[in-house]
Amino acid sequence: MRPLHETDACAGKIFVESSVQKFFGSCQTIKIKMIQAYFRNYIRFDQGVSRAFYRSGMAQGFQNSANQCGLSAPQIPFQPDNQPRHESPGLSQPRAQRQRSRLIGKLHTCDEVFIIRAMSEIEHSGHPVQRDANAHASLAALVVAIRQWAAELGFSALTIGKAELRPDAGERLRGWLDAGCHGDMHYMARHAFVRTHPAELMPNVSRVISARMHYWPDAAPATEVLGNGALAYVSRYALGRDYHKIVRTRLQKLAERITQAVPASTRVFVDSAPVLEKEFAQRSGLGWRGKHTLLVARDPGSPVSSGSCFFIGEIFIDLPLPVDAPVSSHCGRCTACLTACPTGAIVAPYRLDARRCISYLTIEHSGPIPELLRPHIGNRIYGCDDCQLVCRWHRYVPQSVEKDFAVRNGLDRACLVSLFAWSEAEFLQRTAGSPIRRIGHERWLRNIAVALGNAPHSPERVAALRAREEDSSALVREHVHWALRRQGV
Repeated sequence: MRPLHETDACAGKIFVESSVQKFFGSCQTIKIKMIQAYFRNYIRFDQGVSRAFYRSGMAQGFQNSANQCGLSAPQIPFQPDNQPRHESPGLSQPRAQRQRSRLIGKLHTCDEVFIIRAMSEIEHSGHPVQRDANAHASLAALVVAIRQWAAELGFSALTIGKAELRPDAGERLRGWLDAGCHGDMHYMARHAFVRTHPAELMPNVSRVISARMHYWPDAAPATEVLGNGALAYVSRYALGRDYHKIVRTRLQKLAERITQAVPASTRVFVDSAPVLEKEFAQRSGLGWRGKHTLLVARDPGSPVSSGSCFFIGEIFIDLPLPVDAPVSSHCGRCTACLTACPTGAIVAPYRLDARRCISYLTIEHSGPIPELLRPHIGNRIYGCDDCQLVCRWHRYVPQSVEKDFAVRNGLDRACLVSLFAWSEAEFLQRTAGSPIRRIGHERWLRNIAVALGNAPHSPERVAALRAREEDSSALVREHVHWALRRQGV
């Protein structure tokens, strides 16, 4: 390590222009000794010193190094910055506080970035430093610990992959968007570039950690509810609390455990940003893509499958962790999911047209449901599980032990007429904390009106529809009138 006064003229000029001379005014020489660490060629100057090292217990390493040199303490105190990337000091903090949280501004934008170089004891020639075996062993041990922490947090499996997508991922996404298969989900097209370029979300991302959590609840049998026109069918993932909050909170805790163990930058995602989640999960071996486009998994070392009834979340991280290999597909020649789709939304293996999908029509779509598709919706008022229910791997789906995913308000076999009578206040109160709440009362009534129109004729259902015949919402009124015609009125 060279003292600061020996740096070349260009480097000195950069230091001055970066307004960091006060930082270095307190020390004539900077000494950094790395012990059994994963060496980088240089420290990126948009990160704290701690983020240049991937080693648990680095603080103790610095102290040991200082003692060997006859010092009572390291010449540069080591204090890890364990904030996840998305919680890094930002514009909400005072400027002075943000400046203190960084080491040397943005010097990495200059060609001369090798100002502070972390060298091993046997390499001073200027050539790239090689990773040593201890670094690899440390990272492998860290992965073992991460999987253990994930299991303790309720995740059934965790895999790690490179922050890279298949070369044709962008082309396939663009073709899907150009065909209009995304319907009214305009955000899909608006953020298409970001979806295929993970570095846009986290510039220094190296790996993507994918984790899954089962949600299948102890509920009324799905096929029985679907076969009873008087009852409302709610997709089984939505019977409990909103998974976004549950899974994200658990993943955030996992990310914090990681950054407490090693200096690292992380960012957590659970349907919260333009991330091709299933692509990353497939490439890292969390499961394989079924022909219904969902991820299907089989527990390692067991003939029992976990099917596709689980939530997926990701942690972007800047550590070069060992990666997992993809798993092979086990769909074979089966096309059960394609033929089971009530509206024919799975137009080809691995291709879904959202405009025909019941989940899209009852959740994402805010306008009138196309009349040609309404009869095929049956009694499904929120989402659809048909393509999963017929999958042969679904036979072994494990029941979730998470209390947060347990059935709430009896929605696993609720009566259509009763649900249609909910006022907006009742809807908001009974769906508090549920993913159902985000569709709003108007779409809730729209969906139930369609289900009542598809139900067997009965005076009770006709009376329920007539009660909403003059609803304040034009959207609800139109669907009620359609339902009354279906009831023969």
